[in-house]
Amino acid sequence: MNEKLKELYNAETFRENGYDLIDLLADFLTDSQRAENKVNNWLPPSEQLEYWENYDTSNSSPKQFFADILEKSINVHHPKYMGHQISPTAPLAALSSLVVSIVNNGAAVYEMGAAGTAIEKVIINKIAKKIGFDENADGFVTSGGSLANLTALLTARKKICVDSPIGNQAVMVSSEAHYSIEKALRIMGLEEENIIKIPINEHFNMKTSALKDSYHEAQANGKKIFAVVGSAPSTSTGSHDNLEEIARFCNEHSIWFHVDAAHGGGAIFSTKYRYLLAGLEKADSVTIDGHKMLMMPSIMSFLFFKNGSDSYAAFKQRAAYLWDKEKNNEWQDLAKRTFECTKNIMSIQFYAILKFYGEGVFDDFVTRLYDVAKMFATDVAVRQDFELLLQPQANIVCFRYLVEGWTDSRLNQLNRAIREYLLKEGDFYIVQTTINDNVYLRITFMNPNTTGIHTAKLLKKIQALSSFLVAYF
Repeated sequence: MNEKLKELYNAETFRENGYDLIDLLADFLTDSQRAENKVNNWLPPSEQLEYWENYDTSNSSPKQFFADILEKSINVHHPKYMGHQISPTAPLAALSSLVVSIVNNGAAVYEMGAAGTAIEKVIINKIAKKIGFDENADGFVTSGGSLANLTALLTARKKICVDSPIGNQAVMVSSEAHYSIEKALRIMGLEEENIIKIPINEHFNMKTSALKDSYHEAQANGKKIFAVVGSAPSTSTGSHDNLEEIARFCNEHSIWFHVDAAHGGGAIFSTKYRYLLAGLEKADSVTIDGHKMLMMPSIMSFLFFKNGSDSYAAFKQRAAYLWDKEKNNEWQDLAKRTFECTKNIMSIQFYAILKFYGEGVFDDFVTRLYDVAKMFATDVAVRQDFELLLQPQANIVCFRYLVEGWTDSRLNQLNRAIREYLLKEGDFYIVQTTINDNVYLRITFMNPNTTGIHTAKLLKKIQALSSFLVAYF
């Protein structure tokens, strides 16, 4: 073995680098709480690419390399990070990820991932019970909400209308549903006209009263509706669809009911906000992302089936080199059910938090973030120079800066400029969305260390920016 390869696998080299890395990350977590530090050291794509294309390690070390990664990355652990729906990873979950990477067990078949596979089963049973499913439920962990939603919809088609021509197959979704739903349906071969968008009401929830007419119109046009997708909540506004009413409709018409609870599913642990998910237990399948509201590293998602045997429906296949016997419903061989063949044992990350901190920590996390969102919305609503889109149900708040007498077009330009300036300055990280052709600033509270002090500073910053920017529009 040559010296470089020998050094690469040397345990003492690993120990030295590991100590350095843990110290670096612990300091990073401490520094993340200091208000003067930036959330984001912005570089345009071309400059970021050039930096890494020309990265020189001749006088560097792994510790310096990792430090450079941290410096060039957005800091989701900073309390002024209020952008996309990514959790600040619980440190113990991050350490668990290191173990997962070192053991590098695949979870296609039990013998290659025994501990992780058994742990995954424990977690699935635990969360399925929290959803409200009975002992017949089952599911698995998969690599992201997009794959979970795709697998659920493939299952729905297999169960409801496998014999219908693909040109006749259709699904009904809210017009505010996450784009991964439409992407999944396009992958499945459905055309735009077969992805039936149900309008929303003034609260940005699915207008469930429109389901009946949309269903009958689709039938009249020869379409076979095989699923309705409920959002819990939608991504743009954080609005929860009425799952009880959707479930009732699906039951009446023998349609599969899937709930995309990728973002809000963590509220099953919240005593205060569990009511937002009323009717979740009536779904045929449910997606929940661990990396959104459950403090897990990206990407980790759960897919649950009320009828556990349905979890095998999407991918019926033979693989003699993996399984000696083609028995049905063997929970321990996950590749029979998951889109992935090789899948890491990411369930260990959730299990570690559950075992050492208890499920109450998930309640605390979700409840804290939802509470902060409501307090922020109240603050925005009383200010004359801001407009709140709607009172938040979850931890997503949409608002915009107003200038008296300005048209929506000018306000759109101003709010885009505010968001762009904040991005490049780096003191805060927020995003924007477009609702009814109007641009809104959009905050998702993801960090439990974010307080009213941080949000007050954000509003003050926006006011100061606006007083400067109005001259340009």
